[in-house]
Amino acid sequence: MKVTWLTQAGLLIETNGLQVMIDPYLSDSVGKIEGKHRRIPVVERLFDLCPDVMVFTHDHLDHYDPETAPRFLDKKEKGMVVLSPNSCWQKARSHGAPHNYVRFEAGVEWTEKGVRFISVPAEHSEPCAIGVVIEAEGKRLYVTGDTLYSSYVLGAVPCDIDYIFLPVNGAGNNMNMCDAARFAADAEAKYAVPLHYGLFDDLNPEGFLFENKIILTPYEAFEI
Repeated sequence: MKVTWLTQAGLLIETNGLQVMIDPYLSDSVGKIEGKHRRIPVVERLFDLCPDVMVFTHDHLDHYDPETAPRFLDKKEKGMVVLSPNSCWQKARSHGAPHNYVRFEAGVEWTEKGVRFISVPAEHSEPCAIGVVIEAEGKRLYVTGDTLYSSYVLGAVPCDIDYIFLPVNGAGNNMNMCDAARFAADAEAKYAVPLHYGLFDDLNPEGFLFENKIILTPYEAFEI
């Protein structure tokens, strides 16, 4: 299994012959609209990919991006499974065939070619926000999406998390590094991967004090 960080909260996961893309933000939409310009350039070759599964966790510009999403959803050479909560589902499905648009609210599960996707709640300013647990190759990955520390969210997450991917920027109703480390520990994750830093800010992920942390390099695949 390989994981590539696409900057911000974006991930590309390759497993079981599937390409799974989560929350790709590959434009400067936030800069154009909110004045927060990206500090890491976009790698254009990513637009050559045709993921098998696309996951959008919520309807914020840096997660469901109105410039990035069409670059994938408007491709018609093959259908992908698009998993998203209602706020994104309504927008995504307007792109039409040949994709399978699945309304992926908290509690919903979807299995694609042996890879299981489990939608779990998130505590964020976007009320439809979710996280996703992915089970593949005997491993369980938990991508929290944007969320604050929440005992309610923790109670909905399956046990035996191998890798947790979580925000640490402490702004916009996301956990800061201290709370993210507590969240990872309380989720009993074996390894923790900080996300949502470095694209709009100068946060140093070394301040994320979790013993078994993994610091990813943008656009470089990491084997797990």
